Amino acid sequence: MEKKVTSDEEAAQQRTLGHRIWSGIRELGLILLGALIISVVLRTFIGEMFLIPSGSMEQTLQIDDRVVVQKMVDFQRGDIVVFEDHNSWLSIEPEDRGPFVSALEFIGVLPNASQNHLIKRVIGLPGDRVECCDAEGRLMVNGVPIDESAYLYVNNQGEMVEPSEMRFAVVVPQDRIFVMGDHRNASSDSRCHLNDLVPGREDGDSAFIPVEAVVGSAVAIALPFENMRTFSVPEAFAAVPDPLEPAPDKPVIESADSTC
Repeated sequence: MEKKVTSDEEAAQQRTLGHRIWSGIRELGLILLGALIISVVLRTFIGEMFLIPSGSMEQTLQIDDRVVVQKMVDFQRGDIVVFEDHNSWLSIEPEDRGPFVSALEFIGVLPNASQNHLIKRVIGLPGDRVECCDAEGRLMVNGVPIDESAYLYVNNQGEMVEPSEMRFAVVVPQDRIFVMGDHRNASSDSRCHLNDLVPGREDGDSAFIPVEAVVGSAVAIALPFENMRTFSVPEAFAAVPDPLEPAPDKPVIESADSTC
């Protein structure tokens, strides 16, 4: 009889241990599921991290920087924004990163390295007249010259790039923005598409980014640690007035050189 009691106790202990293990696994699963849901919600509505693939925003952003993009607050002139390539600016085929990597990017474990996104600085909002350049070679927005020395690319000889070697004058249509990279000589931006001819669209229409394509504005570099910093709207845009007239339905391209 004593042997039977001992066996019953051992069986009960095993059942208790198994129950504890299963409860622990279930609790861990619920924690991971909760963390996953929170991560997806944060990525969808609050912010997301992107990997910088090119030098078009140097020196502000370096290749392989991890940039945090917020999605809650509207962007302004001078903000750095990430946007989807609705206008087919990218000529390369997106690289297949595989379902596992894509899943990690989706939940926010890895930065978004999607090749269907671009990052540039907002120069003109709907209705703004953007022109390059005045007599001193400065970009102008709504008649106000912009001092871009705080962010334009400077080479190893200490020489800052010109605001634009391409001359142009445009009025940004409604629900669109005009964007440029900080490394103007290495950026294929709005300037470079002012002469695009796309069947079924207005001439130069693809130069202007749809507001709906904007994912959000960059607020900080998270990695690498030596490049960590936060971003704010450059003071140069503070004096730019709102446009006097409503934004036109279609792009107004008053002039544009043939090359970027």
